[in-house]
Amino acid sequence: MNIKVNPKYASQQAEITNIFLNFKNNGTLLGKGDRNQIKFFSWNEKILNVKAFKIPNLINTLAYKYFRKSKAKRSFENANYLLSHGIGTPEPVAFAENFSLLGLKDSYYASVHLECDLTFRELISIPNYPDKETILKEFTRFTYKLHENGILFKDHSPGNTLIKNKKGVYQFYLVDLNRMDFKSLSIKERITNFSHLTPKREMVKTMSEEYAKLIGLDFEMVYKLMWNATTAFQNQYYRKKKIKETLLFWK
Repeated sequence: MNIKVNPKYASQQAEITNIFLNFKNNGTLLGKGDRNQIKFFSWNEKILNVKAFKIPNLINTLAYKYFRKSKAKRSFENANYLLSHGIGTPEPVAFAENFSLLGLKDSYYASVHLECDLTFRELISIPNYPDKETILKEFTRFTYKLHENGILFKDHSPGNTLIKNKKGVYQFYLVDLNRMDFKSLSIKERITNFSHLTPKREMVKTMSEEYAKLIGLDFEMVYKLMWNATTAFQNQYYRKKKIKETLLFWK
């Protein structure tokens, strides 16, 4: 097993390694874990959040050994990159990769568990969530900061932003970090990056208005682009969902 530990926790490598090696038998499972699994472990007077990635198919097994970084390694490296640019994410602790002769078998990413007050999802599901408009505007400024730093978070979706309320000041932390691009972003890439967040028109309108101010563009243009991108994504999402339900009708 290949293990990389945050230098801050180098003295605890043996304990961290033991957690990875005994992941299947120990820890508290979060949710059903149908695809990837997340477990909590008591560690160093903290809670360690460990994500075990689904074992890849044969092609990716080979690719992750010889051509591409594993999801676990990318998560660890991306977390460090975000923190170095002042972007919130739970503190990275370590990652582990287990290889066979054929390629990658399983992999794990560990971070310090972060207790949050809400995720972006609550802003969608609770219509009158307290201080909702303020949170949306601050979230838009957070996303603008990502874009200004050349960070395209491809999984910018409702469950992947943790939000903490510190006396009326909202802080944002990204999770599920393995899919990111680092480059100068076009206007279209910036605005389309909001498209997976919410189907609610009024929320899109608020984010469009704030982003237009930040980037110095006409609100109507930004709103049209953002809403069109959102609608296209929603149509595609429900089309795929319907096809899946049809093909797997017996489940």
